[in-house]
Amino acid sequence: MNLIPVEKIQRCIYFIRDQKVMLDRDLALLYGVTTGNLNLAVHRNSRRFPADFMFQLTEEETKNLILQTARSSGWGGLRHRPYVFTEHGVSMLSSVLRSERAILVNITIMRAFGQIGRMLETHREMARKLDELEKKYDSQFKVVFDAIRRLMRPTAKSVPRHVPRVKGFTP
Repeated sequence: MNLIPVEKIQRCIYFIRDQKVMLDRDLALLYGVTTGNLNLAVHRNSRRFPADFMFQLTEEETKNLILQTARSSGWGGLRHRPYVFTEHGVSMLSSVLRSERAILVNITIMRAFGQIGRMLETHREMARKLDELEKKYDSQFKVVFDAIRRLMRPTAKSVPRHVPRVKGFTP
């Protein structure tokens, strides 16, 4: 049984530094704890969270995230730059937050990460197949292939809500 719909969790996954990550404040809400308590538990167990499991956003990354995701209304009075957790970091959280809710939420989060990974792989596979087709056919179809590529190119409006792009970062 999922406590939280996978789609809601997918909206909390961002691409920063070429990684799928979740913000500490979003994870805290999902786990039903305060952001301070989540970060306290993580820092008490810091050996479990190396740099490839979690990192703190820079000032510029924080500003870009706020601007590009239109979340500034909920970020008023932000005193610390957010921490973000990679898929491995989120997985490790289940060993630090030991409640039944944490276990169930963690399972749903892992499923959401998996679905986004499969969507990205499908997009890469489509681009690869398009390249193969273009090599196979002569230049008379170049216009068609160029048009398809333009349609596949993400724009600010075409990026799904659950995969926000932050300035300077690409998936």
